[in-house]
Amino acid sequence: MATSTAALRKLERNEALTDDERAAYVAILGRTRTFGAREDIMPEGARPTFSTVMLTGVACRYRTMLEGRRQIVSLQFAGDMCDLHSLLLQPMDHAIGALTACTVAQIPHETVREVVRRHPRLGEAFWRDTLIDGAVFREWIVSLGRRTAYVRVAHLFCEALVRLRAVGLAEGCEFDLPLTQADLADAFGLSIVHVNRVLQRLRSDGLVSMRGGRVAIHDWRGLKAAAEFSPAYLHLGADVEPA
Repeated sequence: MATSTAALRKLERNEALTDDERAAYVAILGRTRTFGAREDIMPEGARPTFSTVMLTGVACRYRTMLEGRRQIVSLQFAGDMCDLHSLLLQPMDHAIGALTACTVAQIPHETVREVVRRHPRLGEAFWRDTLIDGAVFREWIVSLGRRTAYVRVAHLFCEALVRLRAVGLAEGCEFDLPLTQADLADAFGLSIVHVNRVLQRLRSDGLVSMRGGRVAIHDWRGLKAAAEFSPAYLHLGADVEPA
């Protein structure tokens, strides 16, 4: 299954799976569903009976305030397990929304439990993935609480590049990130006008350009320094950074 490639690469970043473990994981990804851009993959308050793995596209975890404003709390790329916590925690305390057209695998919770019973190392890999999610949340809290708007945006571009390189979805220092400026504003807690100004400054500084949903990082070392970025919290290994 071609769409399982990113999911396998993500799960094997820290420890290679055996052939049996790999086959067992691919087998449980067989129940798929597609979503259009701006559709909810899982609404807040839902009580899902399955966990979701991203196969293609870009999604986000988000909360909506009473007055209608949205706060994006993480981006989800191909290979990510979006809501494994729903196996134990109900109801959903946030929503998962498709930012682009997405294909996801929906794994029934009982299937997750059964595959973990049969393959304990897959259970460890799932647990590790969930713990890394927590590390990403902590890093985003730091960005929203203490980093300037310029550093926040630069940091997200660094994170996206490293995560996408880890699953084979970046070409050198270029990758697809087809988000609107409104999406970026909701991720950074900024106005659209402020996001636009930051993007212009990053471009004029020769660090990043964004056109037609395609991001090109022109100076990785410069962007990394500007973002105060270290990929250690992603636990993806040293080889995910550009040379």
